[in-house]
Amino acid sequence: MRGVLNILFGRFSNDLGIDLGTANTLVYVKDKGILINEPSVVAVNNRTDQILAVGTEAYKMVGRTPSYIVATKPLVDGVISDFEVTEKMLKYFIRKVHKETFAFTPRPRIVIGIPLEVTEVERKAVIDAALSAGAREVYLIEQPMASAIGARLPVQESSGHMVVDIGGGTTDIAVVSLGGIVTSKSLKIAGNEFNEDIIKYARDYFNVLLGERTSENVKIKIGSADILPEPLVMKVRGRDLVTGLPKEIIMDDAQVREALSRSVRTIVDSVKSTIENTPPELVSDIYENGLLLTGGGALLRNLDHLISDATGVPVLAAEDPLTCVVRGTAVLIDDLAFLKNVVVQDSGIM
Repeated sequence: MRGVLNILFGRFSNDLGIDLGTANTLVYVKDKGILINEPSVVAVNNRTDQILAVGTEAYKMVGRTPSYIVATKPLVDGVISDFEVTEKMLKYFIRKVHKETFAFTPRPRIVIGIPLEVTEVERKAVIDAALSAGAREVYLIEQPMASAIGARLPVQESSGHMVVDIGGGTTDIAVVSLGGIVTSKSLKIAGNEFNEDIIKYARDYFNVLLGERTSENVKIKIGSADILPEPLVMKVRGRDLVTGLPKEIIMDDAQVREALSRSVRTIVDSVKSTIENTPPELVSDIYENGLLLTGGGALLRNLDHLISDATGVPVLAAEDPLTCVVRGTAVLIDDLAFLKNVVVQDSGIM
């Protein structure tokens, strides 16, 4: 009976592609495009267990809440750390995109991008959260594969392509060929780690404590991986660790580059080691086709130049790298035969 109801409700539901990221969640709705691009943040009132805000509104509360309100990120390193909050966040997004439809109880088919090297238990947690949030079918695809598909790479051909997807919680490096991942490596170093690097640098060199949102702003506005043709400077405000009072400092791109250097170098070294472990024929293809940078980290200035200099391989940042994963899920929603070939797990084979 439940299956019949799911099919019935599914006829009035929109199929969804979701990039369930540590920093941001993007939702593609079939035939309508990307309708949601919001931070993966949920504000919870601990006194009443009530969800106060989700997404952009919750992000505005980060670092500004009283003790009984917590603006939390339910995903850590691309993995669910709080099942109930993740379920409520997904339910909120599902209802939001069905607001203008006649679906009283939406039961969409959902394709979700997940990081490389997640365990069976972690995959099952994603599927269970999506089913509890209202999905009738859930399919999981690895994010670098989704990124490659979203960037319109011919992943089903025998030619090799290399993708480096730098998200909020993880950096996934993969060589794809014939619809599968041949060689891969996953790091817990990505956008959020960059933010922490900047906070640590300001604390150590300026005795100033920066907030998370401030450090991210610094990364976006003056962050770089290699020397820039013209210096960038930014005024930054935080709390003086000596006096406890507000203090304004001036940071330049060289200082931010120094702060990020260790994390950036780790990513570059991991790209090199992945190439070293790739079959020679595919290495030849990578040299010819180049390496594709996707995810928010691809926007770090001159990262493409640094990786290219270190590996000798042409490097190109994807067009609109932030949306590559969700655009890949969009392609798969429209081509179920393709989806069946690249899916790593679904709600029917748990």
